[in-house]
Amino acid sequence: MSRVVMFVYNDCRTDARVLREAAALAAAGHSVTIMARPSNAASREMEREARDGFEIVRIPIPHGWRRWWVWLKSTWRTKGWIMRWVWFRLKSAPRRFPKGLIRAVLALLFGLAMLPWAVVLRLLQGLMSLLGREHVPGAETIDWLVRWRWAIHGWARAAAAAAPDADIYHGHDLSGLPGALIAARRSGAPVVYDSHEIFLEAGATARRPRWVRGLFARLERRWVSRVAALVTVNRSLEDVLSARYHPPRTVVLHNTPSRWEPPVPAQHLLRTAVGVGDRTPIALYHGGFSKHRGLEELAAAILEPGLERVHAVYLGYGSQREWLEAEARDPKYGGRLHVLAAVPPDRLLEWVVDADVGVLPIQASTLNHSLSTPNKLFECLAAGVPVVASDFGEMRRIVAEDPGGPLGELCDPADPASVAAGIRRILDLDPVASAELRRRCLTAAHERWNWETESARLVELYADLGRRSMPLATPGSAPAEP
Repeated sequence: MSRVVMFVYNDCRTDARVLREAAALAAAGHSVTIMARPSNAASREMEREARDGFEIVRIPIPHGWRRWWVWLKSTWRTKGWIMRWVWFRLKSAPRRFPKGLIRAVLALLFGLAMLPWAVVLRLLQGLMSLLGREHVPGAETIDWLVRWRWAIHGWARAAAAAAPDADIYHGHDLSGLPGALIAARRSGAPVVYDSHEIFLEAGATARRPRWVRGLFARLERRWVSRVAALVTVNRSLEDVLSARYHPPRTVVLHNTPSRWEPPVPAQHLLRTAVGVGDRTPIALYHGGFSKHRGLEELAAAILEPGLERVHAVYLGYGSQREWLEAEARDPKYGGRLHVLAAVPPDRLLEWVVDADVGVLPIQASTLNHSLSTPNKLFECLAAGVPVVASDFGEMRRIVAEDPGGPLGELCDPADPASVAAGIRRILDLDPVASAELRRRCLTAAHERWNWETESARLVELYADLGRRSMPLATPGSAPAEP
């Protein structure tokens, strides 16, 4: 069996996809190590964790560049700090002669150069204030590029240097791929690129200037040309990525949980936390609290006619939590909007099963969203909970076109009335039809949408790569840096 090293630019504590893939490969007999980063971005300590038959090694993000970048972009605010640093160099020069003298002269020249730069920045900031702008145009993009180059790519180099030798390297997302490519150049071992989303069409990246997105498109194309296989999360993403980058092999692994049976008797964890009884209908949103995920649309939907008894429950974490908590206090909801903290991934289905309907009104704000199959879709099905999902191609295929029959309702995610209509159609079913719908969701999860079925394709890919031993990375060549 093969030695496998994965690279992922997060702490890999709750990344269900990465953890499931590593566990599946370990169960198949492969030796698996995940190179991740610490939870605290400021940490300077390497961490090791044994988990489910594999090891997670957390490599600190390099910090050396931060001081210089802060000095350059915020010189006026840090001028005192810079002057103290220059003065320290000058004072220590006699004790460390001759190197100390050279460093002191360089520090003095740096300090003298920074003073006029500080004045220029101060004038620019003043001008922006007069124009009613918060930042100098382009400053945010430059900051993002610098962090990509020195934090993300810097971590990739450090993680690759610390990674053990392997037969196959596996990069998760575009931020993890450079680490895999750099490590693979030691031996020419094959690399797998696991694209969880279309990087250029996701989140803040989709809103970057055209020249930035063009730069990263060229980088991704160059990097993908060196991989043995591309893994992604659904057929639509496979089509887009294949058309753009023409990888030698693609494998689709949907983000499905393992087969699961609802506990008997029911635990009612969600209902107990919210404080409602068995007869109170619950519309559940779980996962990340971020923009364009339909948080506002669900809140507005429970104010629509016919949903006066429905409680909307938000279970998760994220930047929009404060907004949700403020909404929950608004009297117009009558105490029917609840915000709960995220629960451990291995306990999630025990909470989801309590809901009457899972609501997934993800917005068509990016191509990535329009082609998505969110984890929460498969988690609801695994718990036997019908869904109201955005009427997008991939979700339509799963929800409306299942061989056993519909697994919920589709909606226009931008229209709260449409979201409400979908919820209402599910809640208005008679008890027999409702039980049949839940049974259908559970059956679909057991027969089609489960990790046991999906992971077999990953194990097969690794078996093929191990047998063929086809290194596509060129020894001695490093990936291009942004």
